[in-house]
Amino acid sequence: MNYTLHQLHIFSKIVEKQSITKASEELHLTQPAVSIQLRNFQDQFPIPLTEVIGRKLYVTDFGKEIAQAAKKILEEVKEINYKALAYQGKLSGVLKISVVSTGKYIMPYFLSDFMNQHKEIELILDVTNKAKVVSSLEKNTVDFSLVSVLPDKLQIEKIELMENQLFLVGNKDKSFKEGPYDTSIFSEFPLIYREQGSGTRYTMERFIEKNNLPVSKKMELTSNEAVKQAVISGLGYSIMPLIGIRNELKAGHLQIIPVKGFPIKSTWHMIWLKNKKFSLVASAFLEYLRQEKNLVIEKRFNTL
Repeated sequence: MNYTLHQLHIFSKIVEKQSITKASEELHLTQPAVSIQLRNFQDQFPIPLTEVIGRKLYVTDFGKEIAQAAKKILEEVKEINYKALAYQGKLSGVLKISVVSTGKYIMPYFLSDFMNQHKEIELILDVTNKAKVVSSLEKNTVDFSLVSVLPDKLQIEKIELMENQLFLVGNKDKSFKEGPYDTSIFSEFPLIYREQGSGTRYTMERFIEKNNLPVSKKMELTSNEAVKQAVISGLGYSIMPLIGIRNELKAGHLQIIPVKGFPIKSTWHMIWLKNKKFSLVASAFLEYLRQEKNLVIEKRFNTL
């Protein structure tokens, strides 16, 4: 057999995308070029790797086994490259972090200087809801997770980053006095919720339940940006993290409604599994956070 790393990479991408067209788009190659490489790779095996049924590509059981072996080979090649860079005194490898959706407003600022100092590091940043973030941590597919609500069923270690404040917000169509209003005002507001599994949703519901607020649920949306646009358009009100609405407040698209008991406060934590064996990259990033987090907060978030 005489297959190349290039062919292994292309075949792995075809299996991942279940499509030659999608694989070619992601690899920035033409579709005919990807098809040729797949055919050349297939010619080295007596058993089919893929089959086409009704114009849809399927990977055979044998093809799936070859794909798993290819993935291991490609990962080993990456390790060789990382070790070569390490001997040159350069920190390299992959840093994997999962972040709750509102965490996207702060995580890049804790990463930018570190990534600029270490150009050879690859970053995989998965932005999703709290439930999926905790799941990725539990499966040990990431080095760290950023959350504002700590998981209660995992053994973790953590480092505190900064405070998270949530306020009741609406658009500028209605005028409010300086306040603060009593929480009974919630009976007048149709509330827009985040989806189940969201940390913001969890914090919001706990506050409502604790204070026995008379709320009217208007709708449920699956991202902070979607909630923000719905509030701006006048579809309702919501409880939102200050970190995610700074620009809209400055531009006058949103306003904070002063209510007793607000802001709701929580803390952003970077968490990881207890007794996790860190890579050199993950260890370096954790040490960077411990030394530089206060400087990042002062530099990037002092206006909060």
